[in-house]
Amino acid sequence: MKVIKNLCYDNEQEECTLDIYLPDTKPSPVFIYFHGGGLESGSKEEIPENMKQLPMRDIALISVDYRMYPSAKFPDYILDAAKSINFIKEYNANQHLFSDIYVGGTSAGGYLAMMLYFARHYLGQYGIDPDEFKGWIFDAGQPTVHFNVLRERGLDPRLVRVDEAAPIYFVDKDIDKTNQPRLLFIIAENDISNRYEQTMMLIKTLEQFKYDMNKVHLEIMKDHKHCSYSIYEMVQKFIKAE
Repeated sequence: MKVIKNLCYDNEQEECTLDIYLPDTKPSPVFIYFHGGGLESGSKEEIPENMKQLPMRDIALISVDYRMYPSAKFPDYILDAAKSINFIKEYNANQHLFSDIYVGGTSAGGYLAMMLYFARHYLGQYGIDPDEFKGWIFDAGQPTVHFNVLRERGLDPRLVRVDEAAPIYFVDKDIDKTNQPRLLFIIAENDISNRYEQTMMLIKTLEQFKYDMNKVHLEIMKDHKHCSYSIYEMVQKFIKAE
């Protein structure tokens, strides 16, 4: 395994760096991962249990840092996430390291991944279609307006809001679903208040708007709380399923 540390994807923002963990086999599929921490804490060093073993399964891993609240405001962290993916695509065009690209994250990182997939204008500014990637993995992400975005607005973070800062807000957009990639949702049975129910609501909304439900996968973590489980086996199984 080879590790490339602290690649800068935005020269104007010192927080915007990423690490690449490469398997010996190239090209390989890659999982681009956004860490959790409520959009206000965490780092690319905080990779879930066993995830650094992905290269041992011939899957590259990229862990991304992004600007965070309170110094960053909505949608700064989403813009960073989109910019990082554009950087990775351009980097790969030169280095030819990756075959298929998968994108995802945990908790706040899951929210960022959801926003990138459903709010297509973020990647669209780089000419990137979210459907061009092989799959998306949303672990414990918030489908409604993130609680720290509510806090930024001076609102009670316990409120449930749906607007332009909510992934579910964009589900009804008229998009061509013929090239829909596989989507994996992971949620704990005893997750943060309303997180499980909101995830079920999002999946039901996808069904109502004629997404290909054969490509929508759900893993409910029985007897678990928010992020109290390892996603390693689910991630490698999801990627290897191709």
